[in-house]
This record gives sequence, C-alpha cells and structure tokens, in this order.
Amino acid sequence: MATERPSFELAKGINGLDKIVLRESRNRSAEVYLYGGHVTSWKNENGEELLHLSSKAIFKPPKPIRGGIPLCFPQFSNFGTLESHGFARNRIWEVDASPPPLPTNSSSNAFVDLILRPTEDDLKAWPHNFEFRMRVALGSEGELTLTSRIRNTSSDGKPFTFTFAYHTYFSVSDISEVRVEGLETLDYLDNLKNRERFTEQGDAITFESETDKIYLSTPTKIAILDHEKKRTFVVRKDGLADAVVWNPWDKRSKTISDLGDEDYKHMLCVEAAAIERPITLKPGEEWKGRLELSAVPSSYSSGQLDPKKVLE
Repeated sequence: MATERPSFELAKGINGLDKIVLRESRNRSAEVYLYGGHVTSWKNENGEELLHLSSKAIFKPPKPIRGGIPLCFPQFSNFGTLESHGFARNRIWEVDASPPPLPTNSSSNAFVDLILRPTEDDLKAWPHNFEFRMRVALGSEGELTLTSRIRNTSSDGKPFTFTFAYHTYFSVSDISEVRVEGLETLDYLDNLKNRERFTEQGDAITFESETDKIYLSTPTKIAILDHEKKRTFVVRKDGLADAVVWNPWDKRSKTISDLGDEDYKHMLCVEAAAIERPITLKPGEEWKGRLELSAVPSSYSSGQLDPKKVLE
C-alpha cells in the first residue's frame, strides 16, 4: 500500500455491523463503526482502552451506540424539533473513496474518510441537503483526531442552521478522583437548572454529584486529569466554541436503559460542541470542526493550562 493511501481494515463488529480498524505502528488502535460514523475504541500502546463504552451498549440500529464518540448533528440534545442529538449517530455512513483534500499537520497514514448524506426520511424531518464528511485519524504519537466538514449542497438557495457536538465518553479510573482544567471562571448553562446561566467559580472542576453543564466561549484546549491512572487527557478543538461536561451519577444512571448502574464511576463526557451560537451555512458553504484527543502522563502540570498559555 502506497504511503499516501489511508491504511485501514474493514471488519465485522458486534452484531455483524461493519467497522473500520485503524492501527498505528506501536500497537495503538482505533475503531469506527459505519453505523453512526461512531468511534467506539481508542487504545494506547499498552492496549488500554481510553474511551468508555457502556457495559449495556446496544449495537442494534436504530438505537444509537452508548459510549465512545457519538456525533450529535444536526441538533445537540433537544435544542430544536428533531430527535435528541439529531440523526447522524444512527445512520449508516459510507467510506468516502475520493474526499476533497484535507490539509493536515499529522504524519499519520492510519486514517479513514467517511461521508453521510441525508436519506429521504431525513429530508422530511429536516429538509436540507448536506454532505457531512469526517476523517478519523490515529497519529504517530497515538493522538486521535476527528475532522468534520459539513457542506450545504441545497439547490433551493436556502441556508440551514445546526448545532453539533462530539459527545466523547472518556474512560477514567474513579470519577471522584478526576478534575477538569481549562474551564475555570467561564460562563455555563446548567442543564439541571433549566439551562440557567452561571459563572464557574474558583479552581478546577471536580465531581461529587450529577453534572450536566454547557460551558460557553471555551479555550481551544481542555485537560482531564485522572490522578489514579496518573494520566491526563488533553482535548484540543477548533471551530467548536462550547464544551459540555456530563456525568449522570447514580440516580440518573438507573433511568438510562443502555447504561450500566456503575458505569458513571468510570466515565466522564467532555464534549467539544457548537451550541450557544448555531452554525449557519448558505448553499455551497462549508463548516469545519476539529477534535484532537491525546493522553499524556500526568507530570503534565496544571501550570501549563494557565488560561493565557492555553490560547497560545
């Protein structure tokens, strides 16, 4: 296989669903189901799973897969009239054999390009023609990058507006020992209080009860520090101003049929998103939203996430 060609393997996943397997030279890997364009696995060189997949995840269309990185498009949550989180996460995507060029800094050959176009049913519910292209790439240092490009392909001259999120579930050792840095002093909407607006106080965010907040105008870099694992996840994002932080805790977990009762202890969702200011595209226009995830040893000090330095 020539070096400029993407290297991936098409395999059968759970319940016979098609999945793409990406492998990097040092045993790192990622898996993407064509159902939902859904990244379900991201492993480091030791074979450790870095994403959380629900112990009760259902791999049966039309139910979305719980865990990994669900794609929320064209609607985040119930910010609109469509089904919660939109329909991209429960459609069958295709491998995009001839994507337009995508400038990239990554030296990775382990990547795949996927594409989603609306079905007739989608157009009845949301009458807008679009092309949603996504590249999933596993970098030479094990970083996982998702680059989404959404284009308005309508011929009726009408713009459309959407909200979006990469609903990433990170695997953590113990939620009560985790903290999130980079969102201090920012405004957020609290989904547990009718989306009332508050300002985050003080130090890093820690967890001792149900949390469901949409942080606004967030920096391009956020860190999730897992003390027990001595690991820090670094979330880098472009084109995605907001960041959702969610953990359902014990009572809410029991009401979610495809989430194990104890799963909340070992997961944290930090979601790069565009919610407060929806994206509007005129015909022919394209939006790009990029997410890069990396996992580094926790010698990565919090001083490096001084808000001024984060933006450099």
